[in-house]
Amino acid sequence: MWERMPLRLKGYLITGTGVLMLSPDALFVKDTETDVATFMFWRALLLGSVLLLVAVLRYRSELPQAIKRCGLAAWVCPLAIACGAWSFVAANRLTAAGNVLVIQNMAPLIAGVIGLIFFSQKLRLQTWIVIILCVFGAVLMVAGEMGAGNPIGLIVALALPVAMALNTTVASAQRGVDTTVILPLACALMLIPALLMGGASLPEWSDMKRLLLLSLFFLPCAYFLIQSGPRYLPGAEVSLMLLLETILGTLLVWWWVGELPTTLAFIGGGLILSVLAGSALLDLYRMNRKAARGAPDPREITRPTD
Repeated sequence: MWERMPLRLKGYLITGTGVLMLSPDALFVKDTETDVATFMFWRALLLGSVLLLVAVLRYRSELPQAIKRCGLAAWVCPLAIACGAWSFVAANRLTAAGNVLVIQNMAPLIAGVIGLIFFSQKLRLQTWIVIILCVFGAVLMVAGEMGAGNPIGLIVALALPVAMALNTTVASAQRGVDTTVILPLACALMLIPALLMGGASLPEWSDMKRLLLLSLFFLPCAYFLIQSGPRYLPGAEVSLMLLLETILGTLLVWWWVGELPTTLAFIGGGLILSVLAGSALLDLYRMNRKAARGAPDPREITRPTD
């Protein structure tokens, strides 16, 4: 069944599952009291160890060649991922989560522009409409939190959507190449600033337990699946799927700390879910009609290579 599934649908399922695993990230960041340097040191060390083990087990002696096949992505994506991770953690500590999410949700628009200008990745009109509506929904969700927290956090958060857009767009431009192999390099780049800032110290056990759960389970699954998404989807559509984190993260906070979302949050979340579901159903309907006529799906990008 998986082999016969359209590539776009595979991309949605893979990326969506990755976002599901990523959704507790902001909650864990907010729920720990460890300083940013120490938090990033253990996050990068544990996450990088798991991702390196996965890469070695998959490719063994072929790992250097697999990294080389990534081309431009081997240089750009690790730096973008590392910058995005630092921006996300630091901004969440400095300002309200809603501020960070609003700025983060600009990533699909930035990815669409980068892909169009530098990689000739033309998006469908349907995709642009979905991006605009989902960004509007995300803004509604967190409108109540805007203005809270340290304004410096807003400046730090500006790096996040740019980093996300660069990573997904450059990875997608490699036309199906497996760029998950560069994830350990990204973790190494996250680790260097943390070491220079004196982050190599043990946090309190209560925080360490959260770091272990986040960095050994949730984040490795999330990073691997989300980084696999550009093999099947344009970068802007991968970034678009990340908008689901806004909904899932809000629901987790509601469940964990009893923070009831506002009416605008429910409206914005409903808009995002409705638009994404409607777009996916429309794609499936079109693909089924094409398959019934025996025609190939022109929207399928080059099939992934191993």
